[in-house]
Amino acid sequence: MITLSNVHKAFGANRVLQGVNLSVASGTSMVIIGGSGTGKSVLLKSVLGLVRPDSGQITLDGQDVTKADRDAFLARFGMLFQGGALFDSLRVWENVAFRLMRGAKALPKRDAREIAIEKLRRVGLKPEVADQFPAELSGGMQKRVGLARAIAAEPEIIFFDEPTTGLDPIMAGVINDLIREIVVEMGATAMTITHDMSSVRAIADNVAMLHGGVIRWTGPVGEMDATPDPYVQQFIHGRADGPIESVR
Repeated sequence: MITLSNVHKAFGANRVLQGVNLSVASGTSMVIIGGSGTGKSVLLKSVLGLVRPDSGQITLDGQDVTKADRDAFLARFGMLFQGGALFDSLRVWENVAFRLMRGAKALPKRDAREIAIEKLRRVGLKPEVADQFPAELSGGMQKRVGLARAIAAEPEIIFFDEPTTGLDPIMAGVINDLIREIVVEMGATAMTITHDMSSVRAIADNVAMLHGGVIRWTGPVGEMDATPDPYVQQFIHGRADGPIESVR
């Protein structure tokens, strides 16, 4: 469904992507791992067309993403942002229904609210939460609201940017389980970037490791522990010693 072919992207002298090749099959969950500053977010933004590659090609269902009609193209995506990215001046239900009430196919406020409450229920939040403001919620609840917003328009593809950052281990486990359940239920294609290996094991069908501007290894999550690749082994076990240099 999503294919990156020899994708390069630099910002001045900083060559972030140096020939990325990756394929994500329809209905599967791909998790991209790698250290901070390796270009994972740039890769996601490139797929969304928010960053234009210097060379190479990214296609969605065979169509070059840089040539797609922007509104129709972005309507196929949902996004759970790392920091939640909720609008603090809007009530929770208005955050969830934000996309539904905009554009040529905007829904009446009443219908959008009903859908928002339904999606909030799906992520384990009670209807009374709908009229609260984000600042009144815990970090875990805010993350659930972000997830409800990501699925509100029934997208075909969902991106998750560090979905468990800032959460305690129990809440992180809850969010991981919700993501997996929702992706399977919707039959959506998912791309996730994360440092959290518990998230990788919980939500991935396939894993790709980005390092040095290229995909060093990719394969089924069940084969990740057995791969002899020293970069993968150092990263998944959190070892200080190995080919990945740490900043001291």
